[in-house]
Amino acid sequence: MKRWIGFVLHLAMIVVLTSFGSYTLMKKVDYKVPDSLKVETGLEQFAPLDSISSVGETGVVPPFLGKAYNGFKEALAFKESQGRYHVVNSLGYLGKYQFGGSTLNLMGIYDMDAFLDDPILQEKAFEANIARNKWILRKDIKRFNGKKIAGVEVTESGILAAAHLAGAGNVKKYLRSYGQEDVTDAYGSSISYYMKKFAGYDISNIEQKKNAKI
Repeated sequence: MKRWIGFVLHLAMIVVLTSFGSYTLMKKVDYKVPDSLKVETGLEQFAPLDSISSVGETGVVPPFLGKAYNGFKEALAFKESQGRYHVVNSLGYLGKYQFGGSTLNLMGIYDMDAFLDDPILQEKAFEANIARNKWILRKDIKRFNGKKIAGVEVTESGILAAAHLAGAGNVKKYLRSYGQEDVTDAYGSSISYYMKKFAGYDISNIEQKKNAKI
């Protein structure tokens, strides 16, 4: 009987020590995430560089914000500057939406430094420019909306995004030549590319306005 009790006690001690050892080993494991795998937010995804702005490429895209006006302007802003207000590119285009000085002058903005430092003014300028281009392109929007050019369905948002890239006059030429007169900017983005990339957004809440100013 004593031998049996001793055997049981010995077995119990082995079990306790084994469990304690396992716990100790588990406590000692301290896995560190490699710096290369760390991210600052959980909203960014890696994407091909051809979908990234020519300014400050990082290989990330913003979260999807829907197909209404807010989604449209933020998607376009990311393509232009990755959504940064203080960016000036190599050609001198300014801000979140990469405006040229002459376009800003048309809307009554002349102080470029103040423009760069004022996010609210930049948002107002973008909306005013959309309203202005809507008025300039109103006949073309009505005529071509829903049609296909070079296999791409023409939409109001695609037309206005292309006008932001190349100007309303060049978009008129593109549409009326059924895609034959396609303009490409210094970074390789074309009217046809913008027409496709920014198609299908609902921006009906922005009303057309002749000579829209801030």
